[in-house]
Amino acid sequence: MNETRALLPPPNGRPQTDRTDVTFNDLLLKAGYPLDRVRLLRHQEPGAARGRSPYELWRDDRKAFDVYQSRHGSQAHQTLAKATHWASFVGTPQGETMFAGMYRAKYLGVSETESTSPTEAEGKDSVVGVHIYEIELEPLLSEYIGRLFITWDGARAYARRVDHTEWVVVELRSEFTEPAFPGYLRFIKLLSQLRALPSAWIEMLSGARGVYVLTCPRTKELYIGSATGAGGFWGRWTQYANDGHGGNVQLKSRDPSDYQVSILEVAGSSATEADILELEFRWKEKLQTKRMDLNSN
Repeated sequence: MNETRALLPPPNGRPQTDRTDVTFNDLLLKAGYPLDRVRLLRHQEPGAARGRSPYELWRDDRKAFDVYQSRHGSQAHQTLAKATHWASFVGTPQGETMFAGMYRAKYLGVSETESTSPTEAEGKDSVVGVHIYEIELEPLLSEYIGRLFITWDGARAYARRVDHTEWVVVELRSEFTEPAFPGYLRFIKLLSQLRALPSAWIEMLSGARGVYVLTCPRTKELYIGSATGAGGFWGRWTQYANDGHGGNVQLKSRDPSDYQVSILEVAGSSATEADILELEFRWKEKLQTKRMDLNSN
């Protein structure tokens, strides 16, 4: 936070207080933006198709990201209509609120043609009647893109007035970086979070095989399985994420659940499929999942 404070002399025309928090409002004022003409957007789509969340679009396909954020429903349009600029943020896989840029915005009207959101999978139904804006990324504050993070109060509305809230800066990083892979035995995620993992994490999980455990968040029951194929842990887990059961008979008989996934043991590079299945059997015996949990064999 000290690095951030050093960048921000007291803004001109603003009453001085004893507040020590640096806010995004301060940065906007310093850059010359009138706060009442700026709207803050926080993009996050829990139901986005795999690889198509707003964060992933921003990271991997900026053109698609701009198409995504240029279209809004009627409720958001009421907040955005009188603004000249948008401060765009995306929710990261870790739940942070990361700055994605300042945009000049011009309202064009209601779309009369069918379109599908970039966050949707191919083949999804198209919609009409969305409010369309022409947006242009501005150079002001671009040095903070991917580096600056603010507080978010958890409000469901993703389009907010800037001048109604003090948006506190919680971190300013030296550069945009994704979190380092925590290690196989420290990896813990929900199936719903797999789609937004950093590409380096996916590469690590795809290259490793071994024994994993699924934990049901509702019943606390365990299912122990093994990843033996070429896609490693990642390939096996995405099967569960896609259909909820991964082909397992016991899981098919249950209501779908957002299982927590973690790794119990990583097999050596020379391990055969039989070796890994032996490791799986040993873990089932240790944790008694055939007697008390979700393993049927």
